Amino acid sequence: MSRLTLGNLVKVTAVVVFFPLLAYLVLVIGAVRKDVRTALEGLLYAGAFSVAVFVLDLWGPPALLALTAMGASGVRSWHLRDLWLPARRRWWKRDPRETSAVVEPARARRALAAEGSEHLPAAVAWVRTHADANRRRLPGDTHRTLLQTCQVLDAVTAADEREPTGDPLFEYELDAMVRQYLPAVLRSYLAIAPSGVHELQPNGRTPDQELTEQLRILSSQSDALYASHHRQVAAELSTTGNFLREKYGHL
Repeated sequence: MSRLTLGNLVKVTAVVVFFPLLAYLVLVIGAVRKDVRTALEGLLYAGAFSVAVFVLDLWGPPALLALTAMGASGVRSWHLRDLWLPARRRWWKRDPRETSAVVEPARARRALAAEGSEHLPAAVAWVRTHADANRRRLPGDTHRTLLQTCQVLDAVTAADEREPTGDPLFEYELDAMVRQYLPAVLRSYLAIAPSGVHELQPNGRTPDQELTEQLRILSSQSDALYASHHRQVAAELSTTGNFLREKYGHL
């Protein structure tokens, strides 16, 4: 393992150039790495240094306080070097098994996604079929909203089968949307007698209004799932590219 990388050299050079501001280094590390404890600790050093320099005089105890803050921040930044100076294994020392680390998890995720999404297209088709069959009963633009939502969910399902994200939360949300939420909303509305869809319920809404609102929410969620999938796949492609550049870029 070695910390001698271009990125680490740039960081150390910046620390040397801005050495008088060393007391702020721990705060910067915590903020960049989104580590609350480190950020709060750095805020203590930065606050002490700022008070000594900008509020009190530069001589006597204030100067000692400023130097103490700089020293403490410097020592702690070295202790926290794994956060901002990550070590990289030399390419000739890498375990050959790591070469397949990018490929094998992807294959496993595809298998899991294919297993979990086996019946998702059928669930979407059920919603579309019942929406078409009951088109005259659906109020306003809800039929069109249903068809648009089904179209988006079909696209998300197909994309996830081709290239799974491997994100359990995403898979859960997609499965719940297709198998539970959307069919349940349509099924519940169709179970109401046509004469009762205009009656006010205890919440002050009619079934027609509830259907319209709930389908609007589900439509927005389907669009969010579509965008989330493409963001995650793009991020995974970038991660694979970084791995390949690090492993084979020297060639």
